[in-house]
Amino acid sequence: MSKIHIRGVLTACTLFFGAGSAICDDLTIERLVGSPSIHGPSVQGLEMSPDGRRITFLRGKAENSAQLDLWEFDVTSGKSSLLVDSAVLLGGKEEALSEEEKARRERDRSLTGKSGIVSYFWSEDGKTLLFPLGGDVYVLPLGGKAKRLTETPEFETDIKFSPKGNYVSFIRDRELYIVDIKSGKEIQLTTGASDTVANGMAEFVVQEELGRYTGYWWSPDETHVAFEQFDESAVPVKDRYEVQTDGSVVTLKQRYPEAGSTNVDVRLGVVALDDQSVDWIDLGEDKGIYLARVNWAPDSKHLVVQRLNRLQSQLDMIWATSDGASTDLYLSEKSDVWINLHDSLEFAADGSLMIWASERTGFRHLYAYDLEDGGSIALTSGDWAVNEIEQVDTTTGTVYFTGYKDSPLEQHLYSVPINGGETKRVTREAGWHKVEVGEDVFIDKYESPEQPPQIMVRSLKDGATVSAILENKLGSDHPFAPYMSSRVKTSFGTIKADDGTDLYYRLYQPANMENGKRYPAVMAPYGGPHGQKVRHDWRLDFNHILARNGFVVMVLDNRGMANRGLKFESHIKNAMGTVEVADQVAGARYLQSQDYINGDQIGFWGWSYGGYMTLMALFKEPDVFKAGVSVAPVTDWRLYDTAYTERYLGHPDAPGAVYENSSVFKYVDGFKGDLLLIHGMADDNVFFDNSVKLMSVLQQKGKRFELMTYPGKKHGIRGEFAQAHVYNQALAFLKRSLVAK
Repeated sequence: MSKIHIRGVLTACTLFFGAGSAICDDLTIERLVGSPSIHGPSVQGLEMSPDGRRITFLRGKAENSAQLDLWEFDVTSGKSSLLVDSAVLLGGKEEALSEEEKARRERDRSLTGKSGIVSYFWSEDGKTLLFPLGGDVYVLPLGGKAKRLTETPEFETDIKFSPKGNYVSFIRDRELYIVDIKSGKEIQLTTGASDTVANGMAEFVVQEELGRYTGYWWSPDETHVAFEQFDESAVPVKDRYEVQTDGSVVTLKQRYPEAGSTNVDVRLGVVALDDQSVDWIDLGEDKGIYLARVNWAPDSKHLVVQRLNRLQSQLDMIWATSDGASTDLYLSEKSDVWINLHDSLEFAADGSLMIWASERTGFRHLYAYDLEDGGSIALTSGDWAVNEIEQVDTTTGTVYFTGYKDSPLEQHLYSVPINGGETKRVTREAGWHKVEVGEDVFIDKYESPEQPPQIMVRSLKDGATVSAILENKLGSDHPFAPYMSSRVKTSFGTIKADDGTDLYYRLYQPANMENGKRYPAVMAPYGGPHGQKVRHDWRLDFNHILARNGFVVMVLDNRGMANRGLKFESHIKNAMGTVEVADQVAGARYLQSQDYINGDQIGFWGWSYGGYMTLMALFKEPDVFKAGVSVAPVTDWRLYDTAYTERYLGHPDAPGAVYENSSVFKYVDGFKGDLLLIHGMADDNVFFDNSVKLMSVLQQKGKRFELMTYPGKKHGIRGEFAQAHVYNQALAFLKRSLVAK
């Protein structure tokens, strides 16, 4: 177990090691977002080697938590060691990313703002690791040195090992390539790419909204690769103006499918490795579908394709022969609300059994399908939701999955017999568990309100701890130790929505509240679909800063959030900006009923959908919410993309005033409080146009507001200095608006 000793950041603090605690005058915003991470070492990408002897992971540098290196944990010795230092391979230079790779990382939130080694793969024999860095491909034989496999001016992306480890595959210039590892021979598998046609890649909205970041799939026997081809020539071109840090303006033409506009034309091909011949799979007559997911059946002869209609009310699972000769509809999932996509599809190795997740009962549950006789049984049931399948162990006849059986606020690992039976909880500790299941053990990335994220190896039998990879104790040498004595108080509870539904909240309060004093309050939701924020996990963010500065902060998960079933989500269908605001008002009313809250000083802040929520709250309920900070908000849903917006609001041309009612502009006249509007000027997700349009309308109507824009910054406004500036601006504004008045 390694420990980080902090130097240079404790100069304003006095440590009392004898008492096992530390005192510091202030936790600054700069320290909150700076390095080393205040949460302790940052770890992601946990994988167990095929032989089970090693656990590998990506860990941020002490001096820059966003730059990741590749580490290993030896299960036998219980020791961690650095495998690959990204800075050494880069020769001390800053990593240069292509625009395509920047966009890919922006879409995949686990990679946003990260640099260094952001992904890696094990070979099937467990002897070699593969990873991308600086646009090239590297292989690392265990016990040897990293070797560069490609060295080209072009950028290789979406790098993978083939299933048996004989090839490395990647995308270069919108084409799919493979390299034979033994011979080093490079083969281009696809042709025909252009500025509007891409092979082996996932289109923008599929990455951004449907959670699929790859566009090609190896057959288990390595003889074929299925690949997506998309043609975006009919997708509208938007001029996006990126204002840079030097004052220059870069004009980019981006194909962006706004709600109601044309999506890409998508095809699914299968290319043979031996002669690069391509067969095309029939995806049906409807050309407006989304290619949601693609899997190979274990026999390498069939593809299992998930086809989603444009309104996302029907998902078809199609079995197709790899030569495209035949396609069969195996099952359809239909919903009056919408289809929530997932990755929970697993097969027994012999192809006799399929495990699939469905929300047909209103909650996501697991079903086992006998592929020989077509029968199926429900493996789980009840008014709770499964998260995803973690492993199907046909040897023991067990399905392992994560879910929310005990509480929607806690994620646990469970097991259930593959033939049906009792669901048993494996993880012991109350809190939030993200797991990687191996043989007899699982890797547990665990956190709770009292425990920063730690990485433990635990027994699959009973959840007992086997060893610690990263214990991350809140001891005297933890980065947060100097601030423990003035730690914000957090608590959880529920209030009732106007229909009687329980709504969960998390409350942040100053550490030393004075009797008789009434404090200003801030509502801090995300508010949008699937954006659950109230969980029994470790949170140390801007809300913590607000509470340390005398605000009481409520994070309330309104109706529409995830992990509580389709009925709970469905309240926002065709009605964005309605029940979410009503529920936040209910939260504010609860706060006003508390004798320690100044009911006339309640504010609001949020980012992205939370920024939209801030505007709707200020405009629709100005007597409740007096000030708000809106970061990167959608202001008119017609400006946002097809896949997200039409899922919740339908097509803009459908009868009714759904889009008008969900836009902030209908309610601008009601605004009479204080607003700080913040937006990155290179945002390629929620375009800067949204804020520009709002600025213009507010000016025309004589409505005062404050503005802060960030040249060169995208949706997340990444970087320590930029993040610190955002939060300092927000804090100063809320103090002026809610405290000084």
